[in-house]
Amino acid sequence: MSDMKEKLSRLIPQSVAEKVAEVYGSPRALFCATEGEMRANGVPKGSAKRLAAVADLCREAASERMQVGARFRCGSDIFKHYHHRLRELKVEQFWTVLLDGKNRVMGECMTSQGSLTASLVHPREVFAPAIKQSAGALVFVHNHPSGDPTPSVEDVEITRRLCAVADLVGIRILDHVVVGDGSYVSFLERGLLGTSK
Repeated sequence: MSDMKEKLSRLIPQSVAEKVAEVYGSPRALFCATEGEMRANGVPKGSAKRLAAVADLCREAASERMQVGARFRCGSDIFKHYHHRLRELKVEQFWTVLLDGKNRVMGECMTSQGSLTASLVHPREVFAPAIKQSAGALVFVHNHPSGDPTPSVEDVEITRRLCAVADLVGIRILDHVVVGDGSYVSFLERGLLGTSK
């Protein structure tokens, strides 16, 4: 918490920083608070406004789409980009990242959104945009609202099915990354990727 106080004191008066750190306890809890909630907790107007603006900027940065032309190297690249966007969600989202033949990002699309514990993914929705945009490779990413990134039996099965379809249409599957709260599982790193080369 002293680290949080120190960082906050660069933005707001030290006495206010101490109070904010006491009330919220973590940057995550603070950034989930609105300006009005901060004011209700005794944070002065100017400090609440400044902290809310910083939180808004952080949320915007975390929700930015992957930059076209960025090169995919490993599962941690995907985790770093999607972690903040997906970790707070109460339902599963399944995203497909489209890459060219040199593993550079062409675009991304949310393929499906499901319930608290499942996201129904159909190969047609996954491969239609990939074929339309002539993608050479794909990376899949989805979140587990529970915070535990351990792949479920269904995750392994859908990945196996998607890899089989990818082999048929000539598109490489580079990885499937499951995002949890502060951690991830890469199917490639775990040897769970299926049949696609």
